[in-house]
Amino acid sequence: MTTKQKKTSAFAKPVNVSEELAQIVGKGPMARTEVTKNLWAYIKKNKLQDEKNKRNIVPDQRLSKILGSKPIDMFKMTSKVAQHLSDRETAKV
Repeated sequence: MTTKQKKTSAFAKPVNVSEELAQIVGKGPMARTEVTKNLWAYIKKNKLQDEKNKRNIVPDQRLSKILGSKPIDMFKMTSKVAQHLSDRETAKV
């Protein structure tokens, strides 16, 4: 009987985090899911969700380095965050 080793999901694969993003989520490398978890913790801790429309994130000074200074829909936020992530193998350390 042979057992197949499960391939690591792309979301669980550790990635490097830019310096700007590391100020918010912590130093990498870390899984994308961990980046998202830490980012949401920061958003909630600092009350950066729009009170009337919770889908919108209103960036503070630190978060504006990642998302820009204008309010952004939480579903569009991931594409902005992805620009601050890089594969461990291809990243310059």
